[in-house]
Amino acid sequence: MIRRLTLDWSGRRSSGSSGPTSVRLLAVSDEREAALEEIRNRQAIEPVDVIVGCGDLEPDYLSFLGDAFRAPLLYVRGNHDQGGAWDAAHQEVPEPLAGGLHEAAGLSFAGLGWPSRRHGRAERDDTSAWQQAISVYLRLRLRGARPDVVLSHVPPRGVGDIPADPYHRGFAAYRWLCRRLSPVLWLHGHTTMAAAKHWRTELDGTTLVNVTGAALIELQRRPRSPGPA
Repeated sequence: MIRRLTLDWSGRRSSGSSGPTSVRLLAVSDEREAALEEIRNRQAIEPVDVIVGCGDLEPDYLSFLGDAFRAPLLYVRGNHDQGGAWDAAHQEVPEPLAGGLHEAAGLSFAGLGWPSRRHGRAERDDTSAWQQAISVYLRLRLRGARPDVVLSHVPPRGVGDIPADPYHRGFAAYRWLCRRLSPVLWLHGHTTMAAAKHWRTELDGTTLVNVTGAALIELQRRPRSPGPA
């Protein structure tokens, strides 16, 4: 099932005041959404402005979605995104988001892929997550910029995670970063829908969405009313 969400973008920081009034993101993570295999289902949710990947999906699937919807692809890599298919991924998909800001459809995006890989293994490492979060924060601060949307594989601690499962517990560093960047939207995967209490949560004005499977998110910005004559 493709979950749907519409958010009011009015009054929030954006990449430019003259940007679009509506942006539609198809966000995917962890599990292939069977409904997207059917052309009639894809047509039913068009138009899509950006394909967003939050990890643990094969590069050929991400490429398929980008081609099918004729939309730019932005993604981060998850803990399982390594090995054979990813060794040749440059032939199918662009580089994953890392560090700085990336622009698409009038929005700015920042990405946080799985922060630690050692000897070919994706080990959980909270210290690496802190190093990653602080590096992203400092790079953006130097530019005087903040993203509209943050993509991560792992959610921030305590919002959309599984606290009792050490490997699927969110990163405290991401919660710290979310509060300092205050994006409009934070998209993540890593948490199975069966274990998630809620697929949408809030943290200090930021909407966080677990996009495991697929979610269609529309950001709408109401036009400003004309001032008095």
